[in-house]
Amino acid sequence: MKYNKLAEKEIVLRTTETLKSNGVEVFMVESGVLALEKIKELIPEGASVMNGSSKTLEQTGFVEYLKSGKHKWNNLHEAIISEKDPSKQMALRKEAVLSDFYLGSVHALAETGEFIIASNSGSQLPHVVFTSPNLIFVVSTKKIVPTLADAMKRLEEYVIPLEDQNMMTKYNMHTAISKIVIFKHENPMMGRKVRMILINEDLGF
Repeated sequence: MKYNKLAEKEIVLRTTETLKSNGVEVFMVESGVLALEKIKELIPEGASVMNGSSKTLEQTGFVEYLKSGKHKWNNLHEAIISEKDPSKQMALRKEAVLSDFYLGSVHALAETGEFIIASNSGSQLPHVVFTSPNLIFVVSTKKIVPTLADAMKRLEEYVIPLEDQNMMTKYNMHTAISKIVIFKHENPMMGRKVRMILINEDLGF
């Protein structure tokens, strides 16, 4: 199975419908540039924003835009990075799990509507499973696979080797699949908004 090929239109439409039935609002855009514009529309002024490490977010221009300060959001990530005291920085990281918005990507998305997110540290997972009331995932359609089992294979066979190379290049350290979230459904009683921006462009791993 090829893991870097954009999904065909009918597959994207089918996946969109299953995501909607699982409580995920879906937007379809043609490029990372348009994905960034959609993100700007979705996040109101004054909202606190936290993001996970994501090649896709970087490639859309979101990370650079967030760093630029041209928005009117409360950038929690900046406060964490700016703090040099390790204990204070850890405290800020814990507080950041209560962000109004959390942005990231997924490692694989099944046509059946489930998606998986793996992490070495687990720092982004509290946002995803419970704490942030608004989630925005930016996802290239190349990450769509037929089933949840295929999604796990994509993570293990394709994503992790690439992420390991990336980590070695940047930090001279390996990555690991320490924790995995399988997102099947958002309970409407929680009152959270889960949104996914599907991008018809080859972005991320």
